[in-house]
Amino acid sequence: MLNLRTCAAKLRPLTASQTVKTISQHRPAAPRTFKQIRCYSAPVAAEPFLSGTSSNYVEEMYYAWLENPKSVHKSWDIFFRNANAGAAPGTAYQSPPPLSTSLSTLSQAQFLVQAQPNVDKLVEDHLAVQSLIRAYQVRGHHIAKLDPLGISCVNFDDAPVTVSPNVDLAVFKERLRVLTVGGFYGLDESDLDKVFHLPTTTFIGGNESALPLREIIRRLEMAYCQHIGVEFMFINDLEQCQWIRQKFETPGIMQFTNEEKRTLLARLVRSTRFEEFLHRKWSSEKRFGLEGCEVLIPALKTIIDKSSEKGVDYVIMGMPHRGRLNVLANVIRKELEQIFCQFDSKLEAADEGSGDVKYHLGMYHRRINRVTDRNITLSLVANPSHLEAADPVVQGKTKAEQFYCGDTEGKKVMSILLHGDAAFAGQGIVYETFHLSDLPSYTTHGTVHVVVNNQIGFTTDPRMARSSPYPTDVARVVNAPIFHVNADDPEAVVYVCNVAAEWRSTFHKDVVVDLVCYRRNGHNEMDEPMFTQPLMYKQIRKQKPVLQKYAELLISQGVVNQPEYEEEIAKYDKICEEAHARSKDEKILHIKHWLDSPWPGFFTLDGQPRSMTCPSTGLNEEDLTHIGQVASSVPVEDFTIHGGLSRILKTRGEMVKNRTVDWALAEYMAFGSLLKEGIHIRLSGQDVERGTFSHRHHVLHDQNVDKRTCIPMNHLWPNQAPYTVCNSSLSEYGVLGFELGFAMASPNALVLWEAQFGDFHNTAQCIIDQFICPGQAKWVRQNGIVLLLPHGMEGMGPEHSSARPERFLQMCNDDPDVFPKLDDFDVRQLYDCNWIVVNCSTPANFFHVLRRQILLPFRKPLIIFTPKSLLRHPEARSSFDDMLPGTHFLRVIPDGGPAAQSPEQVKRVLFCTGKVYYDLTRERKARQMEADVAITRVEQLSPFPFDLLQREAQKYPAAELVWCQEEHKNQGYYDYVKPRLRTTINRAKPVWYAGREPAAAPATGNKKTHLTELQRLLDTAFNLDAFKDLA
Repeated sequence: MLNLRTCAAKLRPLTASQTVKTISQHRPAAPRTFKQIRCYSAPVAAEPFLSGTSSNYVEEMYYAWLENPKSVHKSWDIFFRNANAGAAPGTAYQSPPPLSTSLSTLSQAQFLVQAQPNVDKLVEDHLAVQSLIRAYQVRGHHIAKLDPLGISCVNFDDAPVTVSPNVDLAVFKERLRVLTVGGFYGLDESDLDKVFHLPTTTFIGGNESALPLREIIRRLEMAYCQHIGVEFMFINDLEQCQWIRQKFETPGIMQFTNEEKRTLLARLVRSTRFEEFLHRKWSSEKRFGLEGCEVLIPALKTIIDKSSEKGVDYVIMGMPHRGRLNVLANVIRKELEQIFCQFDSKLEAADEGSGDVKYHLGMYHRRINRVTDRNITLSLVANPSHLEAADPVVQGKTKAEQFYCGDTEGKKVMSILLHGDAAFAGQGIVYETFHLSDLPSYTTHGTVHVVVNNQIGFTTDPRMARSSPYPTDVARVVNAPIFHVNADDPEAVVYVCNVAAEWRSTFHKDVVVDLVCYRRNGHNEMDEPMFTQPLMYKQIRKQKPVLQKYAELLISQGVVNQPEYEEEIAKYDKICEEAHARSKDEKILHIKHWLDSPWPGFFTLDGQPRSMTCPSTGLNEEDLTHIGQVASSVPVEDFTIHGGLSRILKTRGEMVKNRTVDWALAEYMAFGSLLKEGIHIRLSGQDVERGTFSHRHHVLHDQNVDKRTCIPMNHLWPNQAPYTVCNSSLSEYGVLGFELGFAMASPNALVLWEAQFGDFHNTAQCIIDQFICPGQAKWVRQNGIVLLLPHGMEGMGPEHSSARPERFLQMCNDDPDVFPKLDDFDVRQLYDCNWIVVNCSTPANFFHVLRRQILLPFRKPLIIFTPKSLLRHPEARSSFDDMLPGTHFLRVIPDGGPAAQSPEQVKRVLFCTGKVYYDLTRERKARQMEADVAITRVEQLSPFPFDLLQREAQKYPAAELVWCQEEHKNQGYYDYVKPRLRTTINRAKPVWYAGREPAAAPATGNKKTHLTELQRLLDTAFNLDAFKDLA
């Protein structure tokens, strides 16, 4: 038996041992006392039944025989004894001899008769059963009764599913063709009552190790083909597959106590009656109700209850608009009167901003979970109508909350994401978010996804909306199990949600619950669905509501009686009516009551900044020097860095000695100083650890030891805050959304996202347009995220030149025609704006704007157009003197040369921003026009520095005013700057343009054309007669 035992030994770690270790109901391994006598005389290759899948089965039988020879069929007992005695496997079988015959009188030749067909048939039949079991596990969901309407869009098979103790093979053969390859694996009617030994890869036996085929089929039907369809066999981890099998195959496992059934009924009452109440009171209002999937409320509450029981105390949720008001009322437990008053058209808004519709608002609430009697915090993140856009935002916020409470395994904080079926299948951000789920710096250690599968998207049928059978197939890419469940079976839904929460708690991986339901109304309550889905909606009109179905079931079971059921309804109706009466007293809408991420202690009690000033952003020289020394060294012993990096660090050290900084060192000093003050810094994006342009090098790699790294920034101070720098997946939309969510959690962190090139940010345009730009106006939610967007026309072609500054500037909320009259002008302007847009021309100013982002008494998004060539430009250096205490960010940098000494002699003032300044100064010097042309740099574009530019324009009374940019005329800053600059001078003079001509593409792909265009704009800028004919 050597080959058999060798085979068993090799397979055992993958099957029996893991199963025994993790699944308690399997038999314990007994001590092996069997002694090997001899090897097979025939090679295993000559015995086809000992190869492939057959060997797994023979191995199972062999171990059973070793432990107890009587536990296997007599034919197997003889087979193993003969094989052990030296017979070839093919000749080892013999039918048991008559009792009167003595074995000793039989010759070896008589005993080892040729019985190959018998043993082959026995093995083949057991393998057929094993294959049948596997077929149900793999494809049973294809024929499960998942659609409450009975018109399933997942049209795998139209055959009805009937399960009874008397399995009729003739009926099942056609159905099993869907599940199996080639029909029924050779089994026949005569095999139905045969008893088959069950493999370890199933739990349908319960405490029994063998069952008749008829019972095997019946139990498989009950486990996989009723109201739950389980997709899990694509998971490549045996322990996880076994765990799922146990949860769904164990006989009688889906049992509920009467108390649990009554709780489920009460939750269904609240979910259903809430929607009915809103329909009665505001029948003509859009509310995107939950009718047709009322079971979502008990489903979510079950997930939260089970997670709370497992130790979770903070749940962050994201969801689209359908059912949002119901979730706010019955899951988050928002006061009903606060929801009802939103329907009052006369309600006034009290907070700043424009607000948002009621079914987009978020909420934060801390309460006692009544099932577990533990505190639980629930946060529902506000979202736009861009359905799945909130997914990465929720994950980022979840990651941040885990980080701040030291929850490194996701045991305390978790996320739940709700989806619609059409959006889950159709929106690429779902895929991007899934692919963050197991990345070290982005994992939230498992998310429970709940898909409200209406089987329709607005007016579009699934067959037109997706190419995959299910809307949930995207989840398979990360080995997430998918539990499909008929939403008209509340107990099946609750069971599946319990399993999903347990899965997340056990394995800390994503899981999907697909609630197959329907939408009783149209896309909204005003929509007519019969235009496009007439047959579906005829069926829906006949469909009995799930509450009525379940109440009738419980009444028939004697769990509740009719008066108790009616009393439960009356009790909740009364709660709604009383809240409605109170809602009439609400005259003002306070959007801050709907805040999803409060920052306790950061603002005053009424939500205002604690001051309207910003301290100096300078730093003492000792700290600058210390940070510079660490930045130019390797703070870990026996760490070998790349030779080229040694030269970079040496150059940094020399700069520190000379009291100067370049771009990378200025960033290092801004970060390092904030870490000392306890501010966590997180820098994320593609290739940010090294930097796209190989300038940053915040993570050092040992050249001799694989995966050994060092982050010097984390070795600056004894009690500093941690620094996180992480290369992201090749995603903009998902990762920027994630970082936005991370920045939501706390104001005391500097969270930065850097684009590989600024051009690529438009892949994340949805996050910019729907969250970053209007977030505070819509949801009174401040956010201090920083976007670093490499920008500059350097002959690298149309996709590596422009971060599209015109788009950001177009979305700024300041009025170009009004000169603001403000006290504390610079800070008040920052407070009133929706975001800050800067293009720094010096490392010192970059240093200051990063520090100002944290030292301000409020938070605003910061958009920085960062340089490329300036990273190494010899003139793009700053002195320590520009960064010492008392210094601050310069919104405008005036000309400091001869022009400023004799301003009345200046003939032209060139206003510019960013890198083009260095091209202009070089050209001015070459033309010897330092006294004739002044160059003023606008470092902060928005909010626009009206006050400082007015001062500059007045300083040069005789000068022409020209805006100069390297971008094309219809792009860049000109359309934003021109009207504002004219407002500062009361439109007394024209503002001329020097730059590239209008174009469709951001830049040329031809190097010579690029240089020609640059020279043309420089000629225009310094030709003092260029605009004479236009005046």
